[in-house]
This record gives sequence, structure tokens and C-alpha cells, in this order.
Amino acid sequence: MADNQDITREGVISLLKEFRLSEKFVEVKTLKELQHKLSLYPNSVVVLDYTLFNFSSQQQMLIVKEKAKDSSWILFSDELGEHFLRHALLTDPSLSVVMKHDAKTEIVAALQSAAYNTVYICDSAEQILKGNILPARVPDTLTASERSILQEIALGKTTKEIAWEKNLSFHTVNSHRKNIFRKLKVNNVQEAIKYAFYAGIIDLSDYYI
Repeated sequence: MADNQDITREGVISLLKEFRLSEKFVEVKTLKELQHKLSLYPNSVVVLDYTLFNFSSQQQMLIVKEKAKDSSWILFSDELGEHFLRHALLTDPSLSVVMKHDAKTEIVAALQSAAYNTVYICDSAEQILKGNILPARVPDTLTASERSILQEIALGKTTKEIAWEKNLSFHTVNSHRKNIFRKLKVNNVQEAIKYAFYAGIIDLSDYYI
């Protein structure tokens, strides 16, 4: 289980026990731990929330999976964009996809499919891939400077790095960061990045590749 969200881990453990899908459950919180466990358990089913795990890029995730040829992977997330899904599934069609907001039956079906090394794509992901559902754009309330700072945050840069690259003080960048969170009514970087995707401030291809 590669997901740093406590409630998700507990929920998946409960489902695995209820439907007797796994005799051994292992949690990993870092890429290094994941690679180590895959070397010990090469036939594992990996349940991964890409947005909450510490891969540096989509490509890195796909390389790790490619090296673990006997494992089955489920992408399990709140949000996965169309570009991300298309690129991931075209590169590796053996990936399964299910969303955290999907019905219990779909989540169980994805776990069961992975246990038997077959692919499962949930209905909401299929609709995104078909282009039938497009994320609603959030009204943009940010200034040009704040948009620019948010782009840098989404690319994984720290406040100190942004300040140095833009020749700004740490205090100035930190103030922008606080204003961004306040205006978007978010509490953390992950939520701010989701806003940036929806508002078109950043493109998935810039973020994941």
C-alpha cells in the first residue's frame, strides 16, 4: 500500500480482510521502501496514490513498475487528469485505475482483478479517457505573481528555491504562498496543485513529465 493517507490505508485493509483478498499487507511511505518491498515480494499487488506518494515524475513511477514485472498495480486516487491517464495507460496498459470516490463495489472489483493479475479501469476513468467528463474550471482569483508562484510550487520547488530563482526575498515568496492558500481556501500544497490543474494555471504534462 503506497498511500500516505491514514483513512485510505485503513479502508483498503478492511476491504482486503472482508473479501479475503490478501494474506499479507505491507505499507510503504517512500519510494525506497516500495522498491525494497517489491524486491522481497515480486508478485505483490501495489495500491498507489500517485498524487500523495514521493515519485519525482510519472516516468519514474512507470520505470519502477516496469522493473517489477510480476507485480500488479492499481492507481487509486482522488483525482487523475486526462493527460496523466492517457500517458500512463498508453505506456503501460497493465495498470488498473479506480478512484477513491468510486462505489465500494468498484474498488473491490479493482482489488479482485489485481489479485488475479487482470486489468480493471473504473467507469469514471473510462469517461475521462473518452473525453466525456472534463474537470470544471475554478474561477481564478490569483494575481499574475501568485499564479507564477503557484506554478513553481506545483513543480515541487520550495519557498527558498523559488525566492532564489526569482530574485525575491524568502518573506515575499512566503507571503505569496499564504495569500494563494487563503484565496483558494486550501490548507496544503496538494489542494493548491489541484486548483492549478482545474484553473489551467499549470498543465499536467509540465507537472508529471
